Formats: sequence, C-alpha cells, structure tokens
Amino acid sequence: MADSVLYEVTDGLAKVTINRPDAMNAMNTEAKVALRDAVQAAASDPAVRAVLLTASGTRAFCVGQDLKEHIGNLAADRESGSKLTMNTVSEHYNPIVRALAGMPKPVVAGVNGVAAGAGFGFALAADFRVVADTASFNTSFAGVALTADSGVSWTLPRLIGASRASDLLLFPRSVKAQEAYELGIANRLVPADTLHEEAEAVARTLAAGPTVAYAALKESLAYGASHSLSDALEHEDVLQTRAGASEDHSIAVQAFLAKQPPRYLGR
Repeated sequence: MADSVLYEVTDGLAKVTINRPDAMNAMNTEAKVALRDAVQAAASDPAVRAVLLTASGTRAFCVGQDLKEHIGNLAADRESGSKLTMNTVSEHYNPIVRALAGMPKPVVAGVNGVAAGAGFGFALAADFRVVADTASFNTSFAGVALTADSGVSWTLPRLIGASRASDLLLFPRSVKAQEAYELGIANRLVPADTLHEEAEAVARTLAAGPTVAYAALKESLAYGASHSLSDALEHEDVLQTRAGASEDHSIAVQAFLAKQPPRYLGR
C-alpha cells in the first residue's frame, strides 16, 4: 500500500488508516487507489474477520476529494477535450463503498474529525460508527456544484430519513457530533483523545465474534432495505440455515449450556 493509506492485519482485524493528515486526509489519486486496494484486500482475505477504517491526525477523518488535484485534472480535461476526471466515481469511490458495505464481515469507522463529501460516504458505508465528540459531518457536494456520490444518496436517507437527507444535501452544513448522534449517523460518541482506542476495541470485539452470523446479519439488512416482508422472511430462512450450520453456532450453544463464554473460530 502507498504511504497515503496504511494497512495492517492482526488477530483477525484489518486496520485501514487514511494517512494524509496535513491535507485533512483528502483523497488524491494515490490515496483513492490505495484505499480501494486496501478495503478490497480486507474483503477478500479469509483471515480478516472485521475491519476498522480510521484516519491519522485529529482534524479530519476525510474531507473527500482533494480539490487542489481536482482543479488541475479538470484543466487538463479541458485542454484535451476529455472527461476523465469524473471517472474517479466509477474507478475509485464506487469500488471503495461496495467493498465496505458489501464485504461479509463487519466494518467499524473510527471518525476522528471532519467527514465530508466522499469521506462522509465512507463513514456511512461502515456498519458501525464510533465518533469523536469533536468530529463533524458535511455532505459538501452541492457546495461545489456536484451531486452525491460514494453511496450517500442511498445510505444517508436510510439512516436519517429522506426529508432530513434532502435538507443536508441541498443545504450543506457542519453537523456536529452530538447532532450526528441524535440523528442516528453516529452509533457511539467518545472523547476525542480516546477515539482510536475505543474504535479499535469495538472492532476487535467484532473480530472475535461469530463471523458467519455477522455476515448474515449484514446481508439481511441490505436485502430487507429493498425487498418486501415476504421476500425478507424467505431470505432470513436461507441465511439462518447457513448460520445454523456454522461451527460458531455449535460453539455458542455448547458454551451457553456449559455457562462459559464462547470462543468463536469465525467459521
């Protein structure tokens, strides 16, 4: 991986860290490629049972597109008559969000500061958000005459409702941590100076948990969001059969009967 994104796997947890603190963790091309490759690697690695997505520094989680690079790319497009700059959505942002939201393992976002634009989208694509009490969120897109990307048009209304999502998209503003918690964007608020430790603790708890069951829960929530109750019930049946056949389920039942904590294997 490039220095702009750090990647390490220990004890079943893949830790992905956006590492451009001097640029408020804005996404230039190198960072976008590195982040895409890191989350796809985590998604496909059977040794990874949970993922923690976080960022270096204290000011920002990720402020989205690096506008300095973006302006240069737009100028190059005008000179060449091409439209390659906006291909970044299909080449980078979409694969990143698909990997985060679709991988069969839980993803925790440790939001240490400002999450704006695509950075907001990355946080929303996670399954659980641990948020520093000094952090904030901003859709940002309309402020630079762009529409939503990075899945925000799908994830945000499902978390806070269509009306509130329209408000935040049409009138971009800074949503402080407490309001984000009240809206349902943040799952847990923690002091800024303990954000990284507490986010990692949550992620490590999930990495030690019943991986097959977590994958099924994640799949069932995504399926239920766009299907009827009848279809969701049928799909739950399929997923429950899969979870019931897992070693982790057998371990959990035996541990319950023995009145001991389960030690899951992730299979």
